[in-house]
Amino acid sequence: MSGHVTGAVAALADELPRWVSLLRAPNPGPMTLDGTNTWVLRAPAAEYAVVVDPGPADEGHLTRIAEHGPIGLVLITHGHPDHTAGSARLSDLLGGAHVLAVDPAHTIGGEPLTEDGEHLGGYGLDIRLLSTPGHTADSACFLVEHDGERVVLTGDTILGRGTTVVAHPDGHLGDYLSSLELLSAYTGIPALPGHGPALADCAAAADFYLAHRRARLDQVRAAVDAGARTPAEVVAVVYADVDRSLWWAAEWSVRAQLEYLGVATGESAPGVSGLEHM
Repeated sequence: MSGHVTGAVAALADELPRWVSLLRAPNPGPMTLDGTNTWVLRAPAAEYAVVVDPGPADEGHLTRIAEHGPIGLVLITHGHPDHTAGSARLSDLLGGAHVLAVDPAHTIGGEPLTEDGEHLGGYGLDIRLLSTPGHTADSACFLVEHDGERVVLTGDTILGRGTTVVAHPDGHLGDYLSSLELLSAYTGIPALPGHGPALADCAAAADFYLAHRRARLDQVRAAVDAGARTPAEVVAVVYADVDRSLWWAAEWSVRAQLEYLGVATGESAPGVSGLEHM
């Protein structure tokens, strides 16, 4: 449980509701897995679809999304560029479709999402905002229901494979643990992540993440008690099983963990570029 996680953290979804389609962006990498997942949701017989996370500014990918039109609404799970860099171009391709996000900087043509539990409508779909800060301050999930079938779009709060970074200082571990506790209530509901395959049970994935985070905290406490003082020193102990090329990303989470534990390091945090899992 406390080792580096690279596989799925819960059973994969055998099938998804017929109103869910996945378009994967061509931006694979160690921090984006197979690429950013763009989800297209269209209720049967509905004229308009809803898109979640346009992805990067890749013209071919954005054109594929637009071909699933007409699209009435674009939703953003969080503002990292592998999810949002294509937003403005997609809005243009769709004739000015509104793009709604928690962060006003990523909102186009409408009002930012602010109210936890807010029902967004959605062209035959019941879409509810779940405020889930932690990975980033603006992270949100969406609970979507149609005809008795439900899914949770989790962005990078829960991934389809591996575990996610708490992107300190924008991300906050205490908030992240609270968000996972919220998502652990959605038992038996598929999780549609921002990267990786869909998972069969959002609650099972959230519970795994909670246990993993608590185990990591125990390891960080032990490393500090043994004399590690800087984030880099903690990474070298706690993330020794992780490829060194990813230690820079692990350091974000370690900084969040040390902050959560009240351990001062005296170091400034590095900049966050926005492509991450760990």
